Amino acid sequence: MTISTTGLHHVTAIGGNPQRNADFYLRTLGLRLVKTTVNFDDPGTYHLYYGDAEGRPGTLMTFFPWDGVPDGRRGTGQATRTAFSVPANSIGWWQQHLAAAGVETSRTTTSDEEDELSFQDPDGLGLALVAHPQGDPRAPWETPLVPGEHAIRGLHSVTMTVAQEDATAATLVDDLGLRFRHQDGNRLRFAAGDGGPGALVDVQVSPDAPPGLVAGGTVHHIAWRVPDDATQLAWREELVGKGYDVTSILDRQYFCSIYFREPGGVLQEIATDEPGFGVDEPLLELGRSLKLPPWLEPEREEIEESLPELELPDENNPGGASGTR
Repeated sequence: MTISTTGLHHVTAIGGNPQRNADFYLRTLGLRLVKTTVNFDDPGTYHLYYGDAEGRPGTLMTFFPWDGVPDGRRGTGQATRTAFSVPANSIGWWQQHLAAAGVETSRTTTSDEEDELSFQDPDGLGLALVAHPQGDPRAPWETPLVPGEHAIRGLHSVTMTVAQEDATAATLVDDLGLRFRHQDGNRLRFAAGDGGPGALVDVQVSPDAPPGLVAGGTVHHIAWRVPDDATQLAWREELVGKGYDVTSILDRQYFCSIYFREPGGVLQEIATDEPGFGVDEPLLELGRSLKLPPWLEPEREEIEESLPELELPDENNPGGASGTR
């Protein structure tokens, strides 16, 4: 493998009611809505991007929220848990904060001496907050409800559940450039880049688990970072040469993407760091208005009428009130 990722770019999941989704990730978890757009393949549905102040790669959790979507099923061939990184002294604060919001949690300490708080979002999506003993230098997005000293720093890790480990492990190491770190029971940890928060993936081997069903409350895909278009193109050619069925390069406006499935069935994306979320609106106004790609602009009126209203907290945009989309 001549190219390797430095870590996670984003995780994309399927949610239910858009307002409920926004309320949870903005108000309860204290993330920032950095882009309000639509599913380019189904423009009658929002695509909401949550992250840090700028929506930097490695901090992003995105959703296709369909009101009334049927429940999915977590199982093999899926990413079954997404973990966020928080400061080492913050798990107790988060436990109280989530309890006050009516969210049940479970606290454990991992073999890596990470303090971990597991819970679910309103649609049943598996989440966790993890305090890494080495800390996380990334700057937080601060809100009145989640002060900076406790705020999420970005993604920590993703757990992939598969029926068999060998082929999946080979893909992570040989084709994505990750390193095997250790095994704890039926869970294998792999690391990219510097191996810190935002550069970790756990593979849970569960041969008796049912196949996952991608629908409400499940992850659609996980995305890995690549610095630029040229590197992505070279990586695509290398993956195709190894026999992977890789999509063409797709323009997602804020990054370019290719997709393929690893042998265990989990959909993988390789996404560029460039150009970022500031290409079509100022930093202080990220997420405030509906952004569409050029090929959907002629349908803007119809698309806006099909989307439900979305109320955002004022603190999502420090330059002024956010109001209603």
